[in-house]
Amino acid sequence: MIKTMEMDMTNSLEKKEITINSSVENLAFVEKEIEAIFDEFNVSFDLFGNVLIAVTEAVNNAIQYGNRNDVTKQVTVQFQTKDNRLSVTVADQGQGFDYESLPDPTAPENLEKMEGRGIYLMKSLSDKLSFYKKGSEVEMIFKY
Repeated sequence: MIKTMEMDMTNSLEKKEITINSSVENLAFVEKEIEAIFDEFNVSFDLFGNVLIAVTEAVNNAIQYGNRNDVTKQVTVQFQTKDNRLSVTVADQGQGFDYESLPDPTAPENLEKMEGRGIYLMKSLSDKLSFYKKGSEVEMIFKY
């Protein structure tokens, strides 16, 4: 199930929210919505690559780690622009995680590991990365 909900688009505040079931097959839909956001909200396409990679990674993490690939659970993605900032919030229905004690993926002992770079990428590609609700919600801010 994929649900799109358009929201407030007044007073230089633009919002859009989508909800998907926890299936990696829905990542293609999220990617299309990201592209649509850039068109609808007039966000600078200079940010497109960063937003696409960071948000796709956040949604993938929500599906795989937060909701444990349980298709009965949902992931919500909210896009909001205001004052030349794009805020993207990704929330899952999982228990969260300890985001304060993640191993450094650039440490020599972690360089060859196949996992553990997603949050590092999200932090590197966004201007600000914040976690809420014990880690089951992440917000990325992109300035343009």
